[in-house]
Amino acid sequence: MQKIHEEPTPRIGGLAILIGLVVGFFFAPPEVAVVLGPILLASLPAFLAGVIEDVFKRGRVTERLLATFASGVLAWWLTGDSLTRIGIGGVDWLLAITPVSVLFTAFAVGGVANAINIIDGLNGLASGIVLLCMSTLGLIAFLAGDAEMAKICFILGGAAFGFLLINYPYGKIFMGDGGAYLLGFLLGWVAVMVAMRNPSVSPWAPLLACGYPIIEVLFSMARRRARALKLGHPDRLHLHSLIWARVTRKWLAGRSPIVQNAAVLPIMLLYALIPAAMSIVFRKSATMLIISFFVCVFIYALIYARLVHFRWTMPSLGLR
Repeated sequence: MQKIHEEPTPRIGGLAILIGLVVGFFFAPPEVAVVLGPILLASLPAFLAGVIEDVFKRGRVTERLLATFASGVLAWWLTGDSLTRIGIGGVDWLLAITPVSVLFTAFAVGGVANAINIIDGLNGLASGIVLLCMSTLGLIAFLAGDAEMAKICFILGGAAFGFLLINYPYGKIFMGDGGAYLLGFLLGWVAVMVAMRNPSVSPWAPLLACGYPIIEVLFSMARRRARALKLGHPDRLHLHSLIWARVTRKWLAGRSPIVQNAAVLPIMLLYALIPAAMSIVFRKSATMLIISFFVCVFIYALIYARLVHFRWTMPSLGLR
């Protein structure tokens, strides 16, 4: 359903990304390595579940999500970090209960990992978005005075950038589910740590920093529910798929499929930059961050409607 590439291509780029992260760990300063090491160890269940799918074509989406949740619980056990506040009174009271906090955090991080897997379908898209999100989180941490987390963000972003250099624009290797769940889990967990380690930063800032993939997964869930489809059902109705099918293929009709494919990334980066920039500017204001999130959802919906219905209107989720 979602395959748009014409040539057989290796899908084990996630292994290369993991090797890059391990190298980064060994070269990191001690104060950074002591924080980075447990995070990498916790990511292994999510990574291995994805690699099994890449190599053996076995396993279901629910199994990979459960593995990602397991990585979240393991990360809490190794680091002691979990979401204990989101700036909403009643919810914060519940998050003060450790089991609730751990399960909520594992669920949220699993959602981010699934979001990266969803947008992984065009050359450079997933790795480019992860690089942008990691850079944004790193800058937020740096501005909050958290040098260790800033360095971790740039190490993780560096591994994504190394993959991007090989994957984009020609698609010589894919990150596969292993790479998508690995980077997605790491992105989600770093977002949690940036928020919890820095009281001056609103928890909504890291969420907005990852705004595009989060909005994509929420919109996909709503669309599939409206169409009475399973949540893991594949389709070509993601925003990046529509940009490829109805924008770059038409605008670049005389160019090669590789060029049409690669042209999607800069377009999607323009949108992803909106929530990323807002997360930095309003990083201390929960109210402005929440408003910004809904503004980004509205912009997404308008663009989506224009691509589906060819007019600027709010979209119908029961698409045909």
